[in-house]
Amino acid sequence: MASPTAPKPSPSKPSLGQILSLPPRCLAMYDDFISKNAGQVSQIESALRSLTYIIPGRFRDAEIASESIHSGVQLLSLYHDTLLRRVVTDLPPLSSRAGSPDAPSPTPAPTAHARYTKFWTAKSKVYRRVALLLQMVVYTELLCEMAAKRKGGERRRWGVVVLLEAIKAVCRLILLRVTRSRPLVSPVLPEREPIPEDTSAEEAEEAEEDPDDVARSESELMDEVDATLVDRFANSSSAPSSSGANNNSSSSIPPHEREWIMPRTGASLPSLPNPGDISGYLLSRVLTADDIKPAFKLLNRLRGSSHAAEVLHILTPLLYALALARSRTSSPSASSRYAWTPWLLGVAAELAARQLRDRSLRATALERDEWNRRGWAMGWWAMRGAFYENVTKGVVKKVSGKMPGFVAGILDDYEYLWDNYYFATSA
Repeated sequence: MASPTAPKPSPSKPSLGQILSLPPRCLAMYDDFISKNAGQVSQIESALRSLTYIIPGRFRDAEIASESIHSGVQLLSLYHDTLLRRVVTDLPPLSSRAGSPDAPSPTPAPTAHARYTKFWTAKSKVYRRVALLLQMVVYTELLCEMAAKRKGGERRRWGVVVLLEAIKAVCRLILLRVTRSRPLVSPVLPEREPIPEDTSAEEAEEAEEDPDDVARSESELMDEVDATLVDRFANSSSAPSSSGANNNSSSSIPPHEREWIMPRTGASLPSLPNPGDISGYLLSRVLTADDIKPAFKLLNRLRGSSHAAEVLHILTPLLYALALARSRTSSPSASSRYAWTPWLLGVAAELAARQLRDRSLRATALERDEWNRRGWAMGWWAMRGAFYENVTKGVVKKVSGKMPGFVAGILDDYEYLWDNYYFATSA
């Protein structure tokens, strides 16, 4: 009589703990992938942003699809910036890695903007959270305006515009308070820094591939180098015309710009400076006052009229949005688009903020960069309100009419955004 077969064990169901631990593990794997492939991630982000520049006008609701992709990429970049900032922070300082032969390539010195924003991000939780909220609003404001116009019409659209401008103004006033009345910089969060490539693994593999070279004596290697140099000199002197493209390209490089690879260690010596620009080479390696200043002193504190100028600069977009919303909603006719009152109010507030700034205060390099950026941002007023409707719009139509078909098509697609959305030309 055959023995009864044993029942098959039923597959064990995953426990609740295993299910809950799956998202953190996947997120950890994703973080590790981003940290190890920073260059590829930046290229993918740039490609997606470039795609959003050519989508508008290609199909129905293309502007919403394009802005959704753009906002998603920007928000994802914020998370990637946080991950890559941790990787750069965990690297040992340059001075401790200078003498190590298998150390990664040195990281460039951080900019004044990076030093300043990193300081406040690390010091103040309020600054970090408010700055993150401000960046998220800036990245999604146009998408919110498009969705509000689609769902509720012009009145709801302008309500959302005023609400977003009010949120940004409150965030900037809080940042001004947290930084103890120092001018705001743009962007308020640290920008992404390049991560040095770790070449220690590659050098170790090269050493393992040819172990006989390691056992050679220094005299043998120097004999080979001497023989190679003699052969190269003989070939170049005997047949200069048949040297080929490689010799032509190497001879076109000035001697001081060529790198020397040491035969025994394989390390490369940096190129020498141009003999005609020794002073510039030395000045580029001199520490300036901003290099040794504490990070929080890279911007001066604002007092009196300069503080009032900063507050007015922060409130200007909100004042302009309120005036424009009042004009457009109280008089929905097409003539309200040509009204000069909101545009003149906004430009006057911006110019008054620039005039109130205390020019007697000795500005730092970071402050000068910020003032220059704000000066260039004034150019966006040519694309807004009554000035765009009465002046710039006609110029754009004339220029697009003289452009090739592809370029003219792109200008026409963006003209739709400039005509219908406030944040499409927001500075």
